[in-house]
Amino acid sequence: MRSRPHLHWYEGNRIQLLRNGGQFFPALCAAIDAAQSTVHLETYIFNIDRTGLRVLDHLQQACARGVKVRVAIDGFGSLLHEQQIGERLLAAGAQFRVYRPEPQGLLRLAPNPRRLRRLHRKTAVVDGRVAFVGGINILDDYEDVPDDGAGPRPRLDYAVQVEGPLVAEVVAMQNSLWLRLGWRGRRDWAYVVARLADWRGLRLQRRIESATRYASGVRAALVLRDNVRHRQTIERVYLHDIGHARREVVIANAYFFPGRRLRHALERAAARGVRVRLLLQGRSEYPMQYRASRYLYGKILDDGIEIYEYQPSYLHAKVAVIDDSATVGSSNLDPFSLLLAREANVFVDDAGFARTLQEQLAQVMRDDALQVTGASLLRRGWPGRCVDAVSYLVMRIAVTLTGRSSMY
Repeated sequence: MRSRPHLHWYEGNRIQLLRNGGQFFPALCAAIDAAQSTVHLETYIFNIDRTGLRVLDHLQQACARGVKVRVAIDGFGSLLHEQQIGERLLAAGAQFRVYRPEPQGLLRLAPNPRRLRRLHRKTAVVDGRVAFVGGINILDDYEDVPDDGAGPRPRLDYAVQVEGPLVAEVVAMQNSLWLRLGWRGRRDWAYVVARLADWRGLRLQRRIESATRYASGVRAALVLRDNVRHRQTIERVYLHDIGHARREVVIANAYFFPGRRLRHALERAAARGVRVRLLLQGRSEYPMQYRASRYLYGKILDDGIEIYEYQPSYLHAKVAVIDDSATVGSSNLDPFSLLLAREANVFVDDAGFARTLQEQLAQVMRDDALQVTGASLLRRGWPGRCVDAVSYLVMRIAVTLTGRSSMY
């Protein structure tokens, strides 16, 4: 196996690929219904729609059985329903915390770069035994999606269900943030961090030692991005794996605006004969990011990289297949994910798992996407290209404000 930087690998994990909310939410709710002691959920968006209400009902039922339920949501992503979610969970006996609550009143208009640092990961752990990690928010697949007259199609997104020793890493990650949210107002923060590190290491080791290892399980690692210890870890793993790719690189990303190092790594991979394919948005949820990404298409095509745009609905996936390895998680390849947000990806070293994901992405590119070519770019006309260029400039300015302009 190729060694990757800064990762802890665990053998013997059982990992199931879940596509869209149609597979994810039944699995999540079934796990919550089977919970005996704890449920801990983190999400960027928790929407009060048909699916959000369903998840809330299952969490409330778990509370009624005496299960300890903890929910952490992002203060911006879940802003519209934060109060209603908190009231329902607290009334049921759950614990509830908000990551970086948005300012109230006129303070919301005041510029503050720290407000860009969001909890973007989507994870859940039940009884410290089964974990869910991916890109799927608590949001109905059909909420606000386009409909061309033939009926709406769900967002394309992925998550994984994990059992085995890797779950202990997800538990430790969740506990660390939960304690930080609870100790936000403390003054003796250095002491708390030191004690937390000691406690986390001891508890993590015990959980790993007691975890079930499956004989037919796979090798996997949890890879984080935060603003302290793991600022560039996800990007470095991508760079390492793309740099060592021999056959193929397939990336499906909702928001694709990679920095110079990633662009050069993809260029070099294509130059040495690796087939590099990108599955990107064809329907834009956020036009600025979409247009800025399209500005890069000409250079990407010149490098010998294939681009496909997903057409039926919104693409929200953040997955990749690189030879016999794959990753599923919350991190886009854009400045928001790679420079600012808290993210979590699971990297899997298993040819069978990678093949399953690769086959699904290949089917999507074949049946539900349009390939971008040099000719199709020219047909867009100069007004569209001007909008793309302006969007790219605005994104570059935004990156400059983060202090990382040299990376993009």
